[in-house]
Amino acid sequence: MLALLASQTRLTDPAADARGDGGYVLPTRPAFTQDMLDLRELDARPTPQGMQFTVTYGQMGNPWNSPAGFSAGVTDIFVKGALGGQAKLGDLGLRTSTGGWQYHLRVSPGGSTLTEVDAQGQERPLAAPTVEVSGTSLTVQTALPEGRYGYWVTNSVYSPLTPDGLLRPVTVPNPTALQAGRADAPVPVDVLAAPGDTQAYTRGTLAPVGETRDLVGIGLLTLGGAGLLITVIATVFVWRRLSAHPA
Repeated sequence: MLALLASQTRLTDPAADARGDGGYVLPTRPAFTQDMLDLRELDARPTPQGMQFTVTYGQMGNPWNSPAGFSAGVTDIFVKGALGGQAKLGDLGLRTSTGGWQYHLRVSPGGSTLTEVDAQGQERPLAAPTVEVSGTSLTVQTALPEGRYGYWVTNSVYSPLTPDGLLRPVTVPNPTALQAGRADAPVPVDVLAAPGDTQAYTRGTLAPVGETRDLVGIGLLTLGGAGLLITVIATVFVWRRLSAHPA
């Protein structure tokens, strides 16, 4: 049953919106373009090794000449858990608008990681994902168990000069800086969201996309309901037999 539920998911994002709230100014040294950081599509599908993600951008950029073949952005994919999860989206200055995440995939030129959070909120590493560049897309093979999930997806400016590879926005103009209009601006310059949804930059919350329902829970409720229905039918059947043949 779960294998049938784990079908391919394809999610799209509007083009030319990799400017945060519209006022972010990208670094010019090295030269970044808006297309390099523009999320266009997320394709998620099960494989025998686990979930595979293909992230498509407006342009595949490598301004830092990384051996990985890409070095413009750091893409974070937070995966909605079946029950509960974490509301804070890592170190990005964002929170979930509903529900919580259980898995965190970070695709970075400096090394990609996959972690799982436990009931106490502690993250533990899973097998490192593999990343391949193909045209304007990155194909990421992970050990994430197959399933139909909800996702929070963000893209931030990459810098090899920071400890975690993220270039955080500042308010002071500088050719090497990511400039924003306020000091507490979210780190990502683009998020995967419905057209017109600006809450990530106005309220600091991001809505999940994809399958956001708890399919496991729904399945259990369905089975429970079916069991209850069978019990009721059996009770009525026995009652009618006893009524037809009184002692």
